Amino acid sequence: MSRRIVIGITGASGVIYAVRMLHHLKETACETHLILSEAGRLNIEIETDYRTLQVKDMADYTYDYRDIAAAPASGTFLTDGMVVAPCTIKTLSGIANSYTENLLVRAADVTLKEKRKLVLMVRETPLHKGHLQLMTRAADMGAHILPPVPAFYHKPKTIEDIIDHTIGKVFDYLGIEHDLAQRWGGP
Repeated sequence: MSRRIVIGITGASGVIYAVRMLHHLKETACETHLILSEAGRLNIEIETDYRTLQVKDMADYTYDYRDIAAAPASGTFLTDGMVVAPCTIKTLSGIANSYTENLLVRAADVTLKEKRKLVLMVRETPLHKGHLQLMTRAADMGAHILPPVPAFYHKPKTIEDIIDHTIGKVFDYLGIEHDLAQRWGGP
């Protein structure tokens, strides 16, 4: 079986992270399964030059976030992990509290219960104590909290350089080979 990654897009600002991730995964042997929330669809139209259909077409499979009977809702659907990019605080709360009201949160819950890798690109600032407690709770359950915080030691020239550097960190965690980011070799 080729690698299989589930990508969830929620309504936080930063949907471009998932769009670029899907773009880069097209060049790999990874099979991609996209779950897109209604607010995520809206943010694609607001924040990017892409249309929702274009983003859906980047994925190998796309699911309605309301379809809790879809393949990613089951632990028998084998995956190498899941990324929620961006991850709203509402979605984080659903995951941290196992409140599986939709497919996106259910798929994340399944990822955790099956001890698979789950990356939450939490996109909110500033954070209050409740947000931090939710992140701690999700991390205690096995989630990898990876806010899209840019680095600059690689001297990015474009926004894509900044985005791809963060995506490289996600790919490193998932064990996906890439050349998206310059690795630190010291000063």
